[in-house]
Amino acid sequence: MQSMTEHPRPTAPPVSSPRGPWPPSRAWLLALALFAVLAGSRTWADETFVSNGVKMNYAVKGAGEPVILIHGWLSSGWINWQLPGTADLLAKDHRVVWLDLPAHGRSDKPTKDEAYGPELVEDVVRLMDHLKIGKAHVVGYSMGGIIAAKLTAKHPDRVLSATLGGMGWLREGSLEQKVFAAGGSAGKPVGICFRSLAKLALTEQEIRSIRVPVLILFGDHDALKMPYVEPLKRVRPDWPVIDIRDADHLTCVIKPQFKEEIRAWLAKHAGHTAGAQLQRKP
Repeated sequence: MQSMTEHPRPTAPPVSSPRGPWPPSRAWLLALALFAVLAGSRTWADETFVSNGVKMNYAVKGAGEPVILIHGWLSSGWINWQLPGTADLLAKDHRVVWLDLPAHGRSDKPTKDEAYGPELVEDVVRLMDHLKIGKAHVVGYSMGGIIAAKLTAKHPDRVLSATLGGMGWLREGSLEQKVFAAGGSAGKPVGICFRSLAKLALTEQEIRSIRVPVLILFGDHDALKMPYVEPLKRVRPDWPVIDIRDADHLTCVIKPQFKEEIRAWLAKHAGHTAGAQLQRKP
């Protein structure tokens, strides 16, 4: 199913803090709305598929090694990746897929806990199966970074490389995990989704088990860097951490350096196309 209609204007950007989400300022929303108008010509064809009973919205463009883009909380594939031009830039060299996670964008908004948590990871895998993608470069921002990290640890055979933007290691047993577990509004889909992220925390053993290349991108003014990156450096000093200049958690995704760093990373780790097509048994 496809639709070429425009997305509605966003109601909130992908934001969170070390102690939970905060409401966006009016100035930020006005700036984002203006940005949406200016970038309105960048439209991709929406498509849908059903993931374990949940209708999911996604879009595909370009050719080459697959790249899966996973958005942040309170955002969407359109807001996080299409509006800033990241999806279009990467589609020049890759087959790019962005999706709307449950409770976000144009995807269904289930109110049952079991639709979130580990299912968010499996939703990405099912989309890859649906598109016959065997392996892909996985790029996630904020919540999307949590999902991308868990996907890389749980399904290493499906990942060529991982890029975690605005996110590092959500540690099992950490304060940050407890904040997620205690957060969210009861019964509201985005709240249930937020709370369920606690179930995607990784143990040290899981972090050490990852063998694919991983890149960390963080705004140099992002307060989340300390709790999510400093513990990670001790366990995975081999994972490069790049600061996005003059950026915080809100503005990182719209900085030109952010998308250029992703493009350079993908170019550095190109050459895995043979494993990108899903091989199905007859």
